[in-house]
Amino acid sequence: MNGPAAPSATTEELVVLVSPDGRAIGTAAKATVHHALTPLHLAFSVYLFDDAGALLLTRRALDKATFPGVWTNSACGHPAPGERLHDAVRRRVSDELGVEALDLRLVLPRFSYRAEQDGVVEWELCPVLVGRVAGTAPTIVPEPAEVDESVWVEWARFAADVLARRRAVSTWCREQVAELDALGPHPDAWPDADPADLPQAVSS
Repeated sequence: MNGPAAPSATTEELVVLVSPDGRAIGTAAKATVHHALTPLHLAFSVYLFDDAGALLLTRRALDKATFPGVWTNSACGHPAPGERLHDAVRRRVSDELGVEALDLRLVLPRFSYRAEQDGVVEWELCPVLVGRVAGTAPTIVPEPAEVDESVWVEWARFAADVLARRRAVSTWCREQVAELDALGPHPDAWPDADPADLPQAVSS
């Protein structure tokens, strides 16, 4: 049986509110969930690599409500209520970057963070996945409301610069890079995580 339909342009997008132990406790409108007292909610981050092993970095649109203009990982988003995690990632990558996310793998099932900028808080249980975009430094077609610019970078140098605070990135990206670096120097050799370690609120 197919899962619930992804939100359409005419449907209000909802995020899943969660308890600290990962249980779903309700929903909220994505458009209004982020503020000074943002409730804990479900999200995801994905790191996309090309066929040569380069990482796609993106800069958030300058007029986004949260963390505008900040460089970060390839894409972030929120699963809709009942939406499978991998389906949510593919949807977001397609909508935001205009490319297909291939070979998705879960690597950090328990990642969570809290960050604040200009009085707006992000507070998320945010599993991290890695995936592939076909080709070598392929052209992406970003949605201007979401992405200001993008660049392909060598993972090893990027990770070293982030860990040494030589490259400014989002709070969540910096914390994720530290955990990803601990998995080993080669992203294609990072071990697959056990989906059983995902928050209970995540639909598999």
